[in-house]
Amino acid sequence: MTETFVITGTDTGVGKTVFAAALTNALGSYYWKPVQSGLDDGTDSQTVCRLADAPSERIVAEAYKLSTPASPHLSSRIDGTSIDPRRLVPPNVDGPLVIEGAGGLLVPLSERTVFADVFAEWQIPVILCTRTTLGTINHTLLSIEAMRHRAIPILGVAFIGDENLETESIISTLGGVRSLGRLPLLRSLTATRLRRVFHDNFDLTAFAGARP
Repeated sequence: MTETFVITGTDTGVGKTVFAAALTNALGSYYWKPVQSGLDDGTDSQTVCRLADAPSERIVAEAYKLSTPASPHLSSRIDGTSIDPRRLVPPNVDGPLVIEGAGGLLVPLSERTVFADVFAEWQIPVILCTRTTLGTINHTLLSIEAMRHRAIPILGVAFIGDENLETESIISTLGGVRSLGRLPLLRSLTATRLRRVFHDNFDLTAFAGARP
């Protein structure tokens, strides 16, 4: 069976795209961003392609590419369209697949649907990316509760930032989740350095065999 993962975060800007790129490289996987909001600074797919040093054929086209950097429900409205969750179907690919959501779990796709609802329908193991800075305990535990409430399978938590052993430990303990590792912040972000740092801080066996 081939590994498939959903990458989400506690909030926007947590670093999940960089983590997704690192995992895509490590697994030699395909990458799919179902909904892209904001195009002026390039897309997350382009970032992952560069940082994962991935061939373009392993970057699956977005279901929706929206111009405005805003919540997808608002961005789609500004673009004069709407998001149909039924179109958000994981692609069939001949290898591992990394899927990246937009923002956090409760980011609205429409006035009736949030990303967590789609993840619950997919039943694909989710990796929650979270910071190590002040405030992350509350945000992370709330995100874990939101997933458990919807019976979304949780693979574990990926921490991003400077080492904070107490924070990482209490999140794992109270959340009842596995810590997959910690990705430090990199001043010089290149595909080569990201690959080396990921392999130094994550055990790839933790990602083996995950499948919806």
